[in-house]
Amino acid sequence: MVKFNTFVKQLVTPIIALALISIGDYTWADWTVNMPRGVTPISRDIYDLHMAIFWICVVIGVIVFGVLIYTLIFHRKSRGAVAANFHEHPILEVIWAVVPFIILVIMAIPASRVLIAMDDNSAADITIKVTGYQWKWQYDYLDENIGFFSNLATPIEEIKNAQKKNPWYLLEVDNPVVVPINKKIRFLVTAHDVIHSWWVPALGIKRDGIPGFIHESWARIETPGTYRGQCAELCGVNHAYMPIVVQAMTESDYQAWLLEQKRKQLEETATHAKAWTKEELMDRGEHVYNQFCSVCHKADGLGMPPVYPSLKASSIVVSERVDRHIDIVLNGVSGTAMQAFAKQLSDADLAAVITYERNAWDNNTGDLVQPIDIKRMRLQH
Repeated sequence: MVKFNTFVKQLVTPIIALALISIGDYTWADWTVNMPRGVTPISRDIYDLHMAIFWICVVIGVIVFGVLIYTLIFHRKSRGAVAANFHEHPILEVIWAVVPFIILVIMAIPASRVLIAMDDNSAADITIKVTGYQWKWQYDYLDENIGFFSNLATPIEEIKNAQKKNPWYLLEVDNPVVVPINKKIRFLVTAHDVIHSWWVPALGIKRDGIPGFIHESWARIETPGTYRGQCAELCGVNHAYMPIVVQAMTESDYQAWLLEQKRKQLEETATHAKAWTKEELMDRGEHVYNQFCSVCHKADGLGMPPVYPSLKASSIVVSERVDRHIDIVLNGVSGTAMQAFAKQLSDADLAAVITYERNAWDNNTGDLVQPIDIKRMRLQH
């Protein structure tokens, strides 16, 4: 027995030491398992309801298991306890039917109030349509006639462990959702391809985006700041790479942001009419490719065959006519993972990325695609 105890101590001591060293590398906040209280009235209502139900369950558990443990200890056979012999007890049967019913009613009243409040999308100040794509989000401000895509902004070097990961690894985007504080914001959530889920814990929102359906939610953020979330529905190989960033700001800052977005849209419209140089197309095309295409076809154009084919030395990119290449990027390929980008990218972006694909990675076709070529192909369809 002494040898066995010594062996156990020798085995357990290093394990405990390693565990303590591991815990020392983290703060206690990393071990938080409860839901956040949030920064909106509805998120706080959800939190308060959750805690109320939790403590009701704790009290019930303490009473039930307390009686059970007391009975097991003091009414066991070894103490001479003899089981009662009866078939029914009307009073007890009424009690254990009525008491749970009352408890459920007590729980249902606040729960119903919160559920009704969650579905109250009336009198919204701002309406934003949220569309999930593989693997990015599209935001359309329906009252302001502006929209944009939001893509993962974490550098590929960090994902491949070539660089040290930053604090917001996989939780940063190029274009956050910008909203004003103290305004009721209505979110219309849907999807373009497969089922996604728009989830921002601090706002108390989690809505599934299903193609062909629109699910509504709302938030009134009271504190300026940046609030992050993720897609909460397994939506494909890059499901982990479509974060959500909501930036809440004062009304004056929000109005300034709106003006800037509208100015950018006017500038973008003006660029479509000009003839672009190869250098301009290649620079912009590389940026668009890294945002929208590299996630499937990889930064080096080699893809992940057979699902995501290589674009380097591809017959479609190198050998076939430019119109065929444009048609595939515009309309996608039915029955494959190739999406249609006609509604996702502007004429200038499409012209640039197609030019880039036809001249990058030693493809060197020399072909230049202009925005007017994209517009012509759109009109043909």
